[in-house]
Amino acid sequence: MREAVTTRNLNYSYPDGTVALSNINITIHEGERVAIVGPNGAGKTTLLLHLNGVLQSTDGEVKIFGKNVNEAERSEIIRSVGVVFQDPDDQLFMPTIFDDVAFGPMNLELDEDEVRRRVKNALDRLGLTGYEERCSHHLSYGEKKRASLAAVISMEPRILVLDEPTANLDPKSRTELIGIINELNREGVTIIVTTHDINAVPQLVDRVYVLNRTIIREGTIREIFSDAPLLRENHLEVPEVFKLFEMLKCFGYNCEELPLSIDEAIKDLTETIGTNGGHIHLHIHEHTHEEMEKVKHKYRYDHH
Repeated sequence: MREAVTTRNLNYSYPDGTVALSNINITIHEGERVAIVGPNGAGKTTLLLHLNGVLQSTDGEVKIFGKNVNEAERSEIIRSVGVVFQDPDDQLFMPTIFDDVAFGPMNLELDEDEVRRRVKNALDRLGLTGYEERCSHHLSYGEKKRASLAAVISMEPRILVLDEPTANLDPKSRTELIGIINELNREGVTIIVTTHDINAVPQLVDRVYVLNRTIIREGTIREIFSDAPLLRENHLEVPEVFKLFEMLKCFGYNCEELPLSIDEAIKDLTETIGTNGGHIHLHIHEHTHEEMEKVKHKYRYDHH
């Protein structure tokens, strides 16, 4: 599979000398869904801003489809990589939503008909048809998040980078946005996200990099979430459903793999109920309480 994003020995320091990124080596293939997770101040946003050339490394390199970001034409990188910021107000600055969504395509010097086609498609996809003449200041936060995504996908990027895409969204808006992101991925768009919304990770990605100024670990979601010391050291949690089923094991519930999402949990429970004649068998034994306390302790990161 073709490499969409590669970084090699990437380093970056802030103007005051503070090291933000150290020896970053990642490879993301075309069509993948990848999360970059880590504690506050880990450098996640800083890394994302290297992928479209907004920031340039102190040393090391970033390649997009094999081309060095620092050497390629700026317009070529913009066409390939779309970045959606955490705060939609950073992306919406024009008088109307139409103008916001048209801004990118117009800067690609596309003809007027093509610009209008892209704006219409983006607004339709995000459920914002009829919002063309509205001002972003009058939208709800969830509508702003969708408008900022529309402003990026109107560029039709091959790589979509999203910084905290589900932050501050209500459950309905969150579910809808995750669905749109996954729909874009099914159409071949490479997805890269940073997020603190650990419960959304299994719905958004297949592979995870743990970043804390350097790459701490890379693996599948299950590999990362099964490593309790790694999670504690980097102030990360696991999905609530994962912890719930680990608790159920203390009551004798048997499952080969702990589910990472509600869908996986429903599948596991349905199969168990079907196998056991419509019942789930749980029992309390003399060590149940002790085992539950061990599970609670396992995923706490405020102890040593």
